Amino acid sequence: MMTGDRIVSDAAASGDPATDHSRAAGIAAAWRRERPGTPTESIEIVTPVWQLAKLFADDRNRVLREAGIDAATLDLLSVIRRSGPPYALSTREIAARTLVTAGAISQRVARAERDGLVRRAPGATGRRTVLVNLTPEGHALIERSVDAVLGREATLVSCLSAHERTAFITLLDKLMADVRRRTAPEER
Repeated sequence: MMTGDRIVSDAAASGDPATDHSRAAGIAAAWRRERPGTPTESIEIVTPVWQLAKLFADDRNRVLREAGIDAATLDLLSVIRRSGPPYALSTREIAARTLVTAGAISQRVARAERDGLVRRAPGATGRRTVLVNLTPEGHALIERSVDAVLGREATLVSCLSAHERTAFITLLDKLMADVRRRTAPEER
């Protein structure tokens, strides 16, 4: 005889999307059965969020490979491209906008410069300021890559209506703000 958990696991392994909620609900029910009083209300939210994040990440990595770009280079070129003409930012601005350390930005810029995607030039505001500009090759690569990534991701969320997307965005913002607040290191 199969247990409820085994049936849920087998159904989830089949790849049937209708079982995703059942799987998380089965996990929560098993914990409630085995450990009454254990807080399980997060399982049916957090488990699918982790699974969805993994699906999105794996799919994005596949699209990036096909486009001939890695995530770090996409991040660098995207932040410069979104800055608008003349498509140049200081390394400090890039670090602030990407939330990546200055050292990591320096490595990303050096690699992209070696690949002919960006050029470094002295900034006008001081001797230590370095501006990073997109080259024509970098501009063309980011245009192709953004179309590929965002087009694919638009397809992945197309099952949601405009109203559902708005509601989902609102709920995600609410949850994100509260989780950030609850997980932020205490100021002393």
